[in-house]
Amino acid sequence: IAVWNSDDSVLVTKFAEDHRKTAGDLAGPSASVKAGALSLFAVLGIPLAITFSTPFALASIFSSCSGAGQGLSLGVLNLAIVIPQMIVSLGGGPFDALFGGGNLPAFIVAAIAAAISGVLALTVLPSPPPDAPKATTMGGFH
Repeated sequence: IAVWNSDDSVLVTKFAEDHRKTAGDLAGPSASVKAGALSLFAVLGIPLAITFSTPFALASIFSSCSGAGQGLSLGVLNLAIVIPQMIVSLGGGPFDALFGGGNLPAFIVAAIAAAISGVLALTVLPSPPPDAPKATTMGGFH
């Protein structure tokens, strides 16, 4: 099994640049570039779908089992996602300019914001009482 990594996206980009140099800027992508890009998005789509759905499903299950409101729990989860995005959006450009451009400073700001939001998610979200009933599942995919 081959695992897709960032070097593969660089490889697709290099193939596209080489094709544009030989075929001209107005030429569409070659079949190999299309296949590489489609493969990249197909492989990365699976973990992205899990990232978009699983945290919200777990927050709903957790809040219904603990007696907390689902709206409040999902709102806190949404804030834990949105606030780091806003920090990176506002701080990324100035940090890039401060350190001479490039994306590395913005990635550092994003990593710091993600770490802070992870700590806040572990410390701010309520814990269920020890005598809370366990969630039962019906089995299969939901």
